[in-house]
Amino acid sequence: MASLAPVQTAGAGTSGQQGNYTFALTALTSLFFMWGFITCLNDILIPHLKAVFTLNYTQSMLIQFCFFAAYFIMSLPSGSLIERIGYKKGICLGLVTAGIGCLIFYPAAAMRSYPVFLTAFFVLASGITLLQVAANPYVTILGTPQTASSRLNLTQAFNSLGTTIAPYLGSIFILAVAVKSSSEIAQLPAADLLAYQTAEAASVQTPYVLLAVALFVIAAIFAVIKLPEIEAGTTDPESGKQEYDPGTAWGYRHLKLGVLGIFLYVGAEVAIGSFLVNYLGQPYVAGLPESEAAKFVSFYWGGAMVGRFLGSGLQRRFNPGKLLAVCAFGAAALVAVTMLTTGATAMWSVLLVGLFNSIMFPTIFSLGIAGLGKHTGKGSGALCMAIVGGAIIPVAQGMLADAAGIQRAFILPLLCYLYIAYYGISGHKPRLAE
Repeated sequence: MASLAPVQTAGAGTSGQQGNYTFALTALTSLFFMWGFITCLNDILIPHLKAVFTLNYTQSMLIQFCFFAAYFIMSLPSGSLIERIGYKKGICLGLVTAGIGCLIFYPAAAMRSYPVFLTAFFVLASGITLLQVAANPYVTILGTPQTASSRLNLTQAFNSLGTTIAPYLGSIFILAVAVKSSSEIAQLPAADLLAYQTAEAASVQTPYVLLAVALFVIAAIFAVIKLPEIEAGTTDPESGKQEYDPGTAWGYRHLKLGVLGIFLYVGAEVAIGSFLVNYLGQPYVAGLPESEAAKFVSFYWGGAMVGRFLGSGLQRRFNPGKLLAVCAFGAAALVAVTMLTTGATAMWSVLLVGLFNSIMFPTIFSLGIAGLGKHTGKGSGALCMAIVGGAIIPVAQGMLADAAGIQRAFILPLLCYLYIAYYGISGHKPRLAE
């Protein structure tokens, strides 16, 4: 059983241990890539399923609701599970669960059942939740506390590599089959209808079966490799002072504010990404067809990838909290620009938000669990639970889009970024022992 008992420092050790840390970080990077790839495929499936099932914006956002609701429901149990079985077994179990979720897409597409699709999203996200709860804090304690944000940004950069590649491949394999309207389907002869349904189903089935196989293979690899057993520290990385131990993870103010920060950040990031294909298709923005608009979504997630690589280096020189605030204000400004303009300006300003999103999740996460010691597992679960913002805020933005238009609905992520700026300025500072 893995221990999360507090120690004075984390990451200090022999050169042999440091070598193990390098190998462990390399292995964990594959996990960040995979769940980034899978999560971003949702942005491609949303317009695809919206057309197939004739959904409005609110109904189509149920995809993100079911996916990210799993984080809310499963994160705290996952945190407790990790403390009982350890990081390695938790990672293996998460990979297997995610693989099962991918396999459910096969019957969902064959049955053409939206509820079964939503079930598949929930199971898949439950596995990714367990991965997140295990891998994120593990990365932060694989080294010194002062560079925790930098390490997590580096591994999250490969998460962004997955989100960058996914829209492009998804546009080729999933959106390649032209989706017909309900009236067009009703007019098809029986033979043509069968051929169309077979092609539409296969466009979803094959990619997710391949993803399931990849996840099972990675689970088998993690089952046989050795990962170092380490413990979380209880000192504030900025001051080096010892933290209070309030007896529970919820006793830390900076953790509670960080939970809200993760909720709002993930909600804003997912809401923007989920609306991009439809937003870029608006005649006053770019008027792009779905298959072409999906390719531009890669710029949004690609910006996050570039920013995380840059941020990993910058956070070794600049205060992570201040850098977080700068990025949040930049994202808010770009969202304001896309709301107030049209054409190329509106298009590229919203795509550039991804660059400023880059360091937000890993920085909020590492600041939120700083100094939690033996409460790190539950603190990680609480922060991952807040990823449910990706379920709530996109649906809320969908309702705003239905009521006031897709462009005005971007006011919601703008407000989210303003709170994140506050967390970077002062909300992240832990309450220190006197």
